[in-house]
Amino acid sequence: MTQTSIQYPIGKLSIPDNITPGQVSEAIEVLRVFPQQLKMTLLDVTETKLDTPYREGGWSLRQLIHHISDSHSHCYNRMRWALTEDAPIVKSYDQDLFAAMDDYKTAPIAWSLTHIEMLHHKMVYILQRINGKQWNRVYVHPQTNTEVSIKEMALTYAWHSMHHFMHIKNAL
Repeated sequence: MTQTSIQYPIGKLSIPDNITPGQVSEAIEVLRVFPQQLKMTLLDVTETKLDTPYREGGWSLRQLIHHISDSHSHCYNRMRWALTEDAPIVKSYDQDLFAAMDDYKTAPIAWSLTHIEMLHHKMVYILQRINGKQWNRVYVHPQTNTEVSIKEMALTYAWHSMHHFMHIKNAL
């Protein structure tokens, strides 16, 4: 495998200019099944394996799981802000500084797996009830100063789920 295929096992994120209802439905389905797939994949993984980087120079599997939890928590909050405020500027964070914290290196993955499961239940519940105009509601990302719509967010976090799921699968 090349370094790029190891780092981006499902390819880099690519959001189409015109997102179809089918693509949104597929993204919601990925978000729905991801927590259970992740939990089942990690069922018998040893502590030693959890503390092994998923790729050279990368985070450990443990850090990766805690990252998914925090990242998807940001997604959930950003979605709610976009649905309730007019183009809010959201808070960004440095994922590498988060990953360097002690909890990412030592906390049980069960906590983050449960958090991911609950977040995804809530995200999917909301996404399944969004009406036509709400899909185009946006937030503004402060690092890029770009607007991100709810439908773009759904595709992004479905990709993010599978991106890291494949990191974990490939490492095992």
